[in-house]
Amino acid sequence: MPYYVMPDGEGLFVREFGQGQPVLVLSGLGMHSWQWLPFLWPLRKQFRFIIPDWRGFGGSKQCRIPELDAISSHWQDVQSLIQQMQLQQFIIIAYSMGATTAMHGMQYGQLATQLKAYLHIDQTPKILVDEHWAYGLFGQQHSHFKQILSELSALFTEHAHLQWIHDLNNTAKDQLFALWMQFIELQNNNPRQRAIFCKILQQPRLQHLLLPSSRLDYMTWYIRNYLEHAEDYREALSQLNCPTVFFSGVQSVLYPVQGQTLIAQSVAQAQQVLFEKSGHTPLLTEPLKFTRELKRFLLQHQ
Repeated sequence: MPYYVMPDGEGLFVREFGQGQPVLVLSGLGMHSWQWLPFLWPLRKQFRFIIPDWRGFGGSKQCRIPELDAISSHWQDVQSLIQQMQLQQFIIIAYSMGATTAMHGMQYGQLATQLKAYLHIDQTPKILVDEHWAYGLFGQQHSHFKQILSELSALFTEHAHLQWIHDLNNTAKDQLFALWMQFIELQNNNPRQRAIFCKILQQPRLQHLLLPSSRLDYMTWYIRNYLEHAEDYREALSQLNCPTVFFSGVQSVLYPVQGQTLIAQSVAQAQQVLFEKSGHTPLLTEPLKFTRELKRFLLQHQ
Protein backbone atom coordinates (compact mmCIF):
# COMPACT_ATOMS: atom_id res chain seq x y z
CA MET A 1 0.00 0.00 0.00
CA PRO A 2 1.57 3.31 -1.05
CA TYR A 3 2.17 6.53 0.83
CA TYR A 4 1.57 9.81 -0.97
CA VAL A 5 3.57 12.89 -0.05
CA MET A 6 1.32 15.77 1.02
CA PRO A 7 2.07 19.50 0.54
CA ASP A 8 3.71 19.71 3.98
CA GLY A 9 5.97 16.74 3.24
CA GLU A 10 4.07 14.20 5.35
CA GLY A 11 3.31 10.74 3.96
CA LEU A 12 -0.42 9.91 3.82
CA PHE A 13 -1.25 6.21 3.72
CA VAL A 14 -3.74 5.25 0.99
CA ARG A 15 -5.29 1.80 0.65
CA GLU A 16 -5.87 0.93 -3.01
CA PHE A 17 -7.42 -2.17 -4.55
CA GLY A 18 -9.51 -3.20 -7.52
CA GLN A 19 -9.75 -2.10 -11.13
CA GLY A 20 -12.06 -0.04 -13.29
CA GLN A 21 -14.04 3.07 -12.37
CA PRO A 22 -12.16 5.00 -9.62
CA VAL A 23 -13.99 5.44 -6.30
CA LEU A 24 -12.57 7.73 -3.63
CA VAL A 25 -13.75 6.74 -0.14
CA LEU A 26 -13.62 9.34 2.64
CA SER A 27 -14.02 7.81 6.09
CA GLY A 28 -15.54 9.06 9.32
CA LEU A 29 -13.54 10.22 12.33
CA GLY A 30 -11.62 7.37 13.94
CA MET A 31 -12.12 4.92 11.08
CA HIS A 32 -9.33 2.95 9.44
CA SER A 33 -9.36 2.21 5.72
CA TRP A 34 -9.48 -1.57 6.27
CA GLN A 35 -12.93 -1.23 7.85
CA TRP A 36 -14.41 -0.67 4.38
CA LEU A 37 -13.15 -4.01 3.07
CA PRO A 38 -16.24 -6.11 3.98
CA PHE A 39 -18.43 -3.75 1.95
CA LEU A 40 -16.17 -2.98 -1.00
CA TRP A 41 -13.90 -6.00 -1.56
CA PRO A 42 -16.58 -8.00 -3.46
CA LEU A 43 -16.76 -5.16 -6.03
CA ARG A 44 -13.00 -4.97 -6.68
CA LYS A 45 -13.32 -6.38 -10.23
CA GLN A 46 -15.55 -3.49 -11.32
CA PHE A 47 -14.14 -0.59 -9.30
CA ARG A 48 -10.80 0.80 -8.23
CA PHE A 49 -11.13 1.85 -4.59
CA ILE A 50 -8.92 4.57 -3.11
CA ILE A 51 -9.22 4.94 0.67
CA PRO A 52 -6.91 7.33 2.54
CA ASP A 53 -6.29 6.98 6.26
CA TRP A 54 -6.79 10.38 7.85
CA ARG A 55 -3.91 11.91 9.75
CA GLY A 56 -3.67 10.31 13.17
CA PHE A 57 -5.22 6.98 12.18
CA GLY A 58 -4.14 3.69 10.62
CA GLY A 59 -1.16 3.99 8.34
CA SER A 60 -1.22 7.79 8.69
CA LYS A 61 -1.05 7.78 12.50
CA GLN A 62 2.46 9.25 12.55
CA CYS A 63 1.62 12.26 10.35
CA ARG A 64 2.43 15.64 11.83
CA ILE A 65 -0.54 17.84 12.71
CA PRO A 66 -0.53 20.88 10.38
CA GLU A 67 -1.32 24.48 11.23
CA LEU A 68 -4.69 24.18 9.45
CA ASP A 69 -7.91 23.08 11.11
CA ALA A 70 -8.78 19.41 10.63
CA ILE A 71 -11.33 19.79 7.80
CA SER A 72 -9.23 22.25 5.80
CA SER A 73 -6.24 19.95 6.26
CA HIS A 74 -8.19 16.89 5.15
CA TRP A 75 -9.42 18.68 2.05
CA GLN A 76 -5.89 19.82 1.23
CA ASP A 77 -4.72 16.21 1.52
CA VAL A 78 -7.60 14.94 -0.62
CA GLN A 79 -6.99 17.62 -3.24
CA SER A 80 -3.30 16.69 -3.38
CA LEU A 81 -4.22 13.01 -3.72
CA ILE A 82 -6.64 13.75 -6.58
CA GLN A 83 -3.96 15.71 -8.40
CA GLN A 84 -1.22 13.14 -7.89
CA MET A 85 -3.45 10.28 -9.04
CA GLN A 86 -4.83 12.39 -11.88
CA LEU A 87 -8.40 11.44 -11.03
CA GLN A 88 -11.15 12.66 -13.33
CA GLN A 89 -14.89 11.96 -13.28
CA PHE A 90 -14.65 9.71 -10.25
CA ILE A 91 -17.16 8.56 -7.66
CA ILE A 92 -16.98 9.64 -4.02
CA ILE A 93 -18.32 7.71 -1.04
CA ALA A 94 -18.19 10.09 1.94
CA TYR A 95 -19.21 9.22 5.50
CA SER A 96 -19.60 11.59 8.45
CA MET A 97 -16.40 13.68 8.74
CA GLY A 98 -15.44 12.44 5.29
CA ALA A 99 -18.65 13.99 3.98
CA THR A 100 -17.78 17.28 5.67
CA THR A 101 -14.41 17.12 3.90
CA ALA A 102 -16.13 16.50 0.55
CA MET A 103 -18.52 19.41 1.09
CA HIS A 104 -15.55 21.62 1.98
CA GLY A 105 -14.04 20.67 -1.37
CA MET A 106 -17.27 21.57 -3.13
CA GLN A 107 -17.35 24.97 -1.44
CA TYR A 108 -13.69 25.95 -1.66
CA GLY A 109 -12.39 23.82 -4.52
CA GLN A 110 -13.56 22.40 -7.82
CA LEU A 111 -14.63 19.02 -6.45
CA ALA A 112 -18.22 19.22 -7.72
CA THR A 113 -17.04 19.51 -11.34
CA GLN A 114 -14.91 16.37 -11.00
CA LEU A 115 -17.59 14.02 -9.72
CA LYS A 116 -19.35 11.31 -11.69
CA ALA A 117 -21.56 10.44 -8.69
CA TYR A 118 -21.64 11.25 -4.99
CA LEU A 119 -22.77 9.16 -1.99
CA HIS A 120 -23.27 11.15 1.22
CA ILE A 121 -23.61 9.08 4.40
CA ASP A 122 -25.26 10.53 7.53
CA GLN A 123 -23.84 14.03 7.87
CA THR A 124 -25.21 17.54 8.21
CA PRO A 125 -24.13 20.40 5.92
CA LYS A 126 -23.80 22.64 8.96
CA ILE A 127 -22.35 21.51 12.31
CA LEU A 128 -23.47 24.62 14.17
CA VAL A 129 -27.01 24.94 15.54
CA ASP A 130 -28.42 28.46 15.48
CA GLU A 131 -31.56 30.39 14.57
CA HIS A 132 -31.00 29.56 10.90
CA TRP A 133 -30.36 25.81 11.23
CA ALA A 134 -31.77 23.48 13.90
CA TYR A 135 -30.31 20.25 12.55
CA GLY A 136 -26.62 20.55 13.35
CA LEU A 137 -24.57 18.22 15.51
CA PHE A 138 -26.78 16.76 18.28
CA GLY A 139 -29.68 19.01 17.35
CA GLN A 140 -31.38 20.32 20.51
CA GLN A 141 -28.51 18.96 22.62
CA HIS A 142 -25.94 21.01 20.69
CA SER A 143 -25.23 23.44 23.54
CA HIS A 144 -24.62 20.59 25.98
CA PHE A 145 -22.34 18.91 23.45
CA LYS A 146 -20.32 22.12 22.98
CA GLN A 147 -19.95 22.47 26.74
CA ILE A 148 -18.52 18.96 26.99
CA LEU A 149 -16.09 19.71 24.18
CA SER A 150 -15.03 22.96 25.85
CA GLU A 151 -14.21 21.14 29.07
CA LEU A 152 -12.32 18.44 27.17
CA SER A 153 -10.37 21.06 25.26
CA ALA A 154 -9.41 22.83 28.51
CA LEU A 155 -8.29 19.52 30.04
CA PHE A 156 -6.13 18.63 27.04
CA THR A 157 -4.64 22.14 26.87
CA GLU A 158 -3.65 21.86 30.53
CA HIS A 159 -1.75 18.65 29.71
CA ALA A 160 -0.43 19.69 26.29
CA HIS A 161 3.09 18.65 27.34
CA LEU A 162 1.97 15.00 27.30
CA GLN A 163 1.50 12.86 24.18
CA TRP A 164 -0.60 9.87 25.21
CA ILE A 165 -3.75 9.42 27.26
CA HIS A 166 -1.99 6.83 29.42
CA ASP A 167 0.51 9.56 30.43
CA LEU A 168 -2.24 11.50 32.22
CA ASN A 169 -2.34 11.31 36.01
CA ASN A 170 -5.26 9.49 37.60
CA THR A 171 -7.19 12.68 38.35
CA ALA A 172 -6.97 13.86 34.75
CA LYS A 173 -7.93 10.40 33.46
CA ASP A 174 -11.00 10.39 35.70
CA GLN A 175 -11.98 13.81 34.35
CA LEU A 176 -11.49 12.65 30.76
CA PHE A 177 -13.52 9.46 31.20
CA ALA A 178 -16.32 11.27 33.03
CA LEU A 179 -16.59 13.84 30.25
CA TRP A 180 -16.43 11.18 27.55
CA MET A 181 -19.21 9.25 29.28
CA GLN A 182 -21.34 12.40 29.13
CA PHE A 183 -20.65 12.50 25.39
CA ILE A 184 -21.65 8.84 25.05
CA GLU A 185 -24.82 9.41 27.07
CA LEU A 186 -25.91 12.07 24.58
CA GLN A 187 -26.04 9.27 22.02
CA ASN A 188 -27.11 6.32 24.15
CA ASN A 189 -29.21 6.37 27.33
CA ASN A 190 -29.27 2.60 27.87
CA PRO A 191 -28.04 2.06 31.49
CA ARG A 192 -26.66 -1.41 30.78
CA GLN A 193 -24.68 -0.27 27.76
CA ARG A 194 -23.40 2.79 29.63
CA ALA A 195 -22.03 0.49 32.34
CA ILE A 196 -20.22 -1.56 29.70
CA PHE A 197 -18.80 1.56 28.08
CA CYS A 198 -17.58 2.80 31.45
CA LYS A 199 -15.67 -0.45 32.05
CA ILE A 200 -14.13 -0.27 28.58
CA LEU A 201 -12.85 3.25 29.23
CA GLN A 202 -11.06 1.99 32.34
CA GLN A 203 -9.08 -0.56 30.30
CA PRO A 204 -6.12 1.03 28.45
CA ARG A 205 -6.04 -1.75 25.84
CA LEU A 206 -9.73 -1.25 25.05
CA GLN A 207 -10.03 2.54 25.15
CA HIS A 208 -9.52 2.76 21.39
CA LEU A 209 -12.96 1.17 20.97
CA LEU A 210 -14.60 4.33 22.34
CA LEU A 211 -12.02 7.09 21.96
CA PRO A 212 -11.12 8.26 18.45
CA SER A 213 -7.42 8.43 19.36
CA SER A 214 -5.03 7.65 22.20
CA ARG A 215 -2.90 10.68 21.32
CA LEU A 216 -3.70 13.83 23.23
CA ASP A 217 -2.53 16.14 20.45
CA TYR A 218 -4.84 14.54 17.89
CA MET A 219 -7.76 14.51 20.30
CA THR A 220 -7.14 18.22 20.91
CA TRP A 221 -6.97 18.95 17.16
CA TYR A 222 -10.22 17.18 16.32
CA ILE A 223 -12.11 18.51 19.32
CA ARG A 224 -11.07 22.05 18.44
CA ASN A 225 -12.38 21.44 14.93
CA TYR A 226 -15.87 20.60 16.18
CA LEU A 227 -15.80 23.48 18.65
CA GLU A 228 -14.85 26.09 16.07
CA HIS A 229 -16.32 24.75 12.82
CA ALA A 230 -18.89 27.27 11.57
CA GLU A 231 -19.11 26.45 7.86
CA ASP A 232 -22.46 26.19 6.08
CA TYR A 233 -22.29 23.95 2.99
CA ARG A 234 -25.98 23.98 2.07
CA GLU A 235 -25.52 26.21 -0.98
CA ALA A 236 -22.55 24.20 -2.25
CA LEU A 237 -24.48 20.94 -1.94
CA SER A 238 -27.58 22.33 -3.63
CA GLN A 239 -25.50 23.14 -6.72
CA LEU A 240 -24.39 19.55 -7.31
CA ASN A 241 -25.34 18.40 -10.79
CA CYS A 242 -24.13 14.80 -10.61
CA PRO A 243 -26.24 11.83 -9.47
CA THR A 244 -26.31 12.00 -5.67
CA VAL A 245 -27.57 9.61 -3.00
CA PHE A 246 -28.00 10.32 0.71
CA PHE A 247 -27.84 7.44 3.22
CA SER A 248 -29.56 8.67 6.40
CA GLY A 249 -30.03 6.98 9.77
CA VAL A 250 -33.61 7.69 10.84
CA GLN A 251 -32.61 7.37 14.50
CA SER A 252 -29.45 9.45 14.17
CA VAL A 253 -28.95 11.48 17.34
CA LEU A 254 -25.83 13.16 16.01
CA TYR A 255 -27.41 14.48 12.82
CA PRO A 256 -31.23 14.66 12.90
CA VAL A 257 -32.73 12.98 9.86
CA GLN A 258 -35.08 15.93 9.24
CA GLY A 259 -32.12 18.09 8.30
CA GLN A 260 -30.63 15.43 6.06
CA THR A 261 -33.98 15.10 4.28
CA LEU A 262 -34.19 18.85 3.69
CA ILE A 263 -30.75 18.79 2.10
CA ALA A 264 -31.53 15.76 -0.06
CA GLN A 265 -34.61 17.55 -1.35
CA SER A 266 -32.51 20.59 -2.30
CA VAL A 267 -30.24 18.65 -4.68
CA ALA A 268 -31.59 18.27 -8.21
CA GLN A 269 -30.51 14.69 -8.96
CA ALA A 270 -30.64 13.34 -5.40
CA GLN A 271 -32.25 10.28 -3.88
CA GLN A 272 -32.43 9.45 -0.19
CA VAL A 273 -32.14 5.98 1.31
CA LEU A 274 -33.47 5.78 4.86
CA PHE A 275 -32.06 3.29 7.37
CA GLU A 276 -35.01 2.94 9.70
CA LYS A 277 -33.21 0.91 12.39
CA SER A 278 -30.01 2.94 12.37
CA GLY A 279 -28.55 6.00 13.98
CA HIS A 280 -25.22 7.39 12.81
CA THR A 281 -23.69 3.99 11.99
CA PRO A 282 -25.80 2.14 9.38
CA LEU A 283 -22.61 0.23 8.43
CA LEU A 284 -22.83 -1.53 11.81
CA THR A 285 -26.53 -1.57 12.64
CA GLU A 286 -27.89 -2.55 9.20
CA PRO A 287 -24.85 -4.04 7.43
CA LEU A 288 -26.82 -6.18 4.97
CA LYS A 289 -29.00 -3.30 3.80
CA PHE A 290 -25.98 -1.00 3.75
CA THR A 291 -24.03 -3.44 1.57
CA ARG A 292 -26.98 -3.92 -0.78
CA GLU A 293 -27.66 -0.19 -1.20
CA LEU A 294 -23.97 0.61 -1.57
CA LYS A 295 -23.65 -1.97 -4.33
CA ARG A 296 -26.78 -0.60 -6.03
CA PHE A 297 -25.37 2.93 -5.97
CA LEU A 298 -22.00 1.90 -7.41
CA LEU A 299 -23.35 -0.34 -10.17
CA GLN A 300 -25.74 2.39 -11.32
CA HIS A 301 -22.77 4.67 -11.99
CA GLN A 302 -20.13 2.21 -13.21
